[in-house]
Amino acid sequence: MITATALDGTSVRAHDEGQGPAILLLHGGMDDGASWKLVTRRLSPRFRTLRLHRRQYRLDLTAGGRCTMAEEVEHVRALVKLVGEPTLIVGHSSGAVLALETLAAMPEAFAGAVLYEPPCVIGPPLGGKALARAQAAMDAAKPGRALAIFMRDIVQAPASAAWMSAAAIPLFPRMRRLAQHQLDDCATIDEVGLRLDVYARIDLPVVLLGGERSPAHLGERLDALERVMPNTERVRLRRQGHAATSLAPAKVAEVIATLGDKLRKPPQ
Repeated sequence: MITATALDGTSVRAHDEGQGPAILLLHGGMDDGASWKLVTRRLSPRFRTLRLHRRQYRLDLTAGGRCTMAEEVEHVRALVKLVGEPTLIVGHSSGAVLALETLAAMPEAFAGAVLYEPPCVIGPPLGGKALARAQAAMDAAKPGRALAIFMRDIVQAPASAAWMSAAAIPLFPRMRRLAQHQLDDCATIDEVGLRLDVYARIDLPVVLLGGERSPAHLGERLDALERVMPNTERVRLRRQGHAATSLAPAKVAEVIATLGDKLRKPPQ
């Protein structure tokens, strides 16, 4: 574990494994970085991997309410400052939106990026009215229903997956505790809003990673990023969806390692 302190005095925590060029990994919703374990196990023999426990999902830091995307960016800033070298940043889902915001705020700190299906705003809000319904269910002490609405109407997962998420809430206390943080994460993305003009100024090598079986709107968001960002490569994982970090970790690790190897080659 590596720790740092953000400018506002809050603690920053990341799992620090392996040796070599640094890769910073930002997890998606309902997680603490554990979803990247199977990927980093394959990367750590050649790379130093840092799995940030995102501030939005730190139960010890967000008990008084949700944090902003800017506050999350400051946690990343503190960590990369401690690393002290240009880093490859990798984000999944909402963590990839955080990666975009971090790249926009401090491009000099990074050598490149892999963005796995960021649900960034490309038009209407990500959550909108569906998020309001989910929050109303949460406020009524129905976290299972809230998460089902989120999965079905915002993630646009199949109804069966939404139902399974709702059914799991009573069985897993940690999921119940994190459900509000998932809604907060979505609200924060909506607050950031449409930023394609800002992302268009990110001129680092960026791999836009998607799954062949992912919800269509995630592919549309990658399309929008590909149209405006100047230095991108599009990679699609065959027979995979939005959960390839767990279901196909070797494929995800290969994509990351390929870019990592390119970045450390001296220019010709």
